[in-house]
Amino acid sequence: MSHDFLVIGPEDAKITIVLAHGAGGAMDTTWMENMSSALADKGLRVVRFEFDYMAARRSTGKRSPPPRAELLKQEYKAVIDELGAPGTLVIAGKSMGGRVASMVADELRDTGKISGLLCFGYPFHPIGKPQSLRTAHLEEMKTPTLICQGTRDLFGSREEVSGFKLSSMIEILWVEDGDHDFQPRKAISGFTIAEHVNTVVNHVSTWTAALRKAPPP
Repeated sequence: MSHDFLVIGPEDAKITIVLAHGAGGAMDTTWMENMSSALADKGLRVVRFEFDYMAARRSTGKRSPPPRAELLKQEYKAVIDELGAPGTLVIAGKSMGGRVASMVADELRDTGKISGLLCFGYPFHPIGKPQSLRTAHLEEMKTPTLICQGTRDLFGSREEVSGFKLSSMIEILWVEDGDHDFQPRKAISGFTIAEHVNTVVNHVSTWTAALRKAPPP
């Protein structure tokens, strides 16, 4: 099944970011729109797509849950083949989308298809189940990885994540007082969501610029 894409940013951008959505939000949610626009303003090309279960909601109206990760992994790989984007390619995702991307990153990099992995709000564990870690594959990650995470994210806070064993290829940008969507408590932290998005995209821009094009397979 072919996918519909939402593309924003310069056509001749040196770097393309493929951005997958989270478990419950489509590719055109306010969060996805705002982050994509902010990245595009930095000269990055952002390509969004929807996993089949999410795209089906548009035609059926039924809110089906995501299928098992194995199917989503296959679908993400198919999207990369479908795109055939030139230049440097980074796979990315919000929450679940980032987790799926992380599960295929090393394979895609080994075949020369991508150069890096970007996760916004990585779901290190389900909410309220800190013992059910989703980090085993992150311990051996070989792909250059940037995780942008709110310090009070219920899927993995700074206190929790500081105790995890993660590959040295993974860099974490901590968003001060941010939740899973990077939303801060302004009255407590003094920050706004706009400031946090700006911090994130500035860091992403610098980080992606330092990536080398993927090695040939």
